[in-house]
Amino acid sequence: MHKILIIGATSAIAQATATYFAADGNMFFLVARNQDRLQIVTDDLKARGANQVSFTAMDVNEFDRHEPVIQEATESMHGLNMVLIAHGTLGDQKVGEKDYHVAEEELKTNLLSTISLCTILANQFESQRHGTLAVITSVAGDRGRQSNYIYGTAQGAKSIFLQGLRNRLSHAGVQVLTIKPGFIDTPMTAHLKKGLLFVKPEVAGKAIYHAIIKNKDIAYVPSFWWFIMTVIKLIPEGIFKRLRL
Repeated sequence: MHKILIIGATSAIAQATATYFAADGNMFFLVARNQDRLQIVTDDLKARGANQVSFTAMDVNEFDRHEPVIQEATESMHGLNMVLIAHGTLGDQKVGEKDYHVAEEELKTNLLSTISLCTILANQFESQRHGTLAVITSVAGDRGRQSNYIYGTAQGAKSIFLQGLRNRLSHAGVQVLTIKPGFIDTPMTAHLKKGLLFVKPEVAGKAIYHAIIKNKDIAYVPSFWWFIMTVIKLIPEGIFKRLRL
């Protein structure tokens, strides 16, 4: 049985992913900012077959609470062998360009909080010699674009951090999965014009579920984003900087 900690558990992608694991009868400890929404997700997962679901409210930027909450999750489920880190914000690029403090907050939420959580979890999983650490980043981290390079910086740095962590923890039998979604139709992207490349959270959740079960290292979600980003990364910089992306 998987004993699963989900941070950012009320996000659309996290909820969609959790439903697949709930159907398998696994245990959960959910973390997010809004307690009322956590209760709704808890009730839903129980109805879908989860063995046990507990939760606590936490803002990921409360760094001093990271270790106690992870300990609480471990004690609640009498162990911990899977973590999905799914929190994040998509800030206003234009505002961040003009105000460093806005950019700093974006990096704190999207990058530094994840590094803090992963450091604690990596040490725990390395010590017990097993576990799965799955972290949602973004295809935006594959190449810097003028439209979202602050967000992309956080995602790109996160992916590099996870790559190093995967290299370190593979010797301990720990899976580190980097999840790179493309355009997902969620509340976070509600302000964006929807096109053919957008998919529903349920599609992303199913893909993440299978990536974890299949012990993958990197998962583009949906998988066609691997081809798209491969092409984008191959565009010479001299040409790329002239594009309005």
